[in-house]
Amino acid sequence: MRQQKRHSPERSGQNGRSQAADRSQSGRPNAAARNQNRPGFVRLYGRHPVMAALANPERRPVRLYATREALAELPHQPKFEIRVLDSQELKKLVPEGAPTQGLVLETHPLEGPALFDILQNIDTADKRPILVLDQVTDPHNIGAILRSAAAFDARAVVTQDRHAPPETGALAKSASGCLELVPWVRVVNLARALDEIAEAGYWRIGMDGRADRSLSAVLGDCRPCLVLGAEGEGMRPNVVEHCDELAKLPISGRVESLNVSNAAAIALYAAAARF
Repeated sequence: MRQQKRHSPERSGQNGRSQAADRSQSGRPNAAARNQNRPGFVRLYGRHPVMAALANPERRPVRLYATREALAELPHQPKFEIRVLDSQELKKLVPEGAPTQGLVLETHPLEGPALFDILQNIDTADKRPILVLDQVTDPHNIGAILRSAAAFDARAVVTQDRHAPPETGALAKSASGCLELVPWVRVVNLARALDEIAEAGYWRIGMDGRADRSLSAVLGDCRPCLVLGAEGEGMRPNVVEHCDELAKLPISGRVESLNVSNAAAIALYAAAARF
C-alpha cells in the first residue's frame, strides 16, 4: 500500500434554526407549508423512517404531525410538540404521492460524524467495510445504499458534500429507517478522505467493470474500503488514482452495468460473506 500523508479530518453538519409555526389558527397547514420543508429543518414521513428517528438519541426533533390512529401505535409518546391531523392534511406536508402512513416528523438534519471519529481506535479484527460514493447524487440511491450498508454491517458511508444529496424525506424513506443506523460521513475533499482511510489500514478497492480481477479475488482478508462512482460516469480520474486496486463484479455480458445501489449491495455482501 502506498505511504500516505495524514491530513486534518473534515466535517460538515447543518444546524437548524427556529422558525414560525407553519399552521394557521384554524389548525390546518398554511398553503406555504405544502410539500416543502421549513428552512433549517427536514420532514421525514412514513412509519419506518419516523419510528427510527424517534428512537435515535442523536436526533433533535421539533414537531410530530400524526393521525390519532398512528399516534396511538407509538410505543412512547414524544416529549415535544405533537399536532394531530387527518390523513388528507398530512398529505399537504409532503411531496405529492409520498406515503405518510399517518406520521410526519419535522426535525433538524442529522449531524454526521467526522471521518476521524470513524477511523480512530479500530480493532485489528474489525474487517467491516467503509463505502465511499463518488458523485452519487440520486437520493433514492443513497437511501437504498444506506439500507444495504446497515444490512451488511458496514462501518460507514462516505460522500462528498458538493456531489451528494442533502438529507430529505425521500432519501430517508428509501433508507427505511437505516439513515439512523449507519454513520453518514460528509467530507469536503474525497481524495483526501481516501488518503486518511488508507492510513487507517484500509485497502481501497475501486469498483470498475473494466478491471481485470473480480471483487472476490481482490478482497482476500483485507479491511476493505469499497469505492463506487455514479452510474454511467463511474469514478472520477482523481478518485481512481487514490484507489489501491480496481475490481469488477462478475455480471453477464448481456448487461452493461448495474444501478449503483445494486452494485453497492452486491459488493457489501461479498465483503460480509468472507467471514
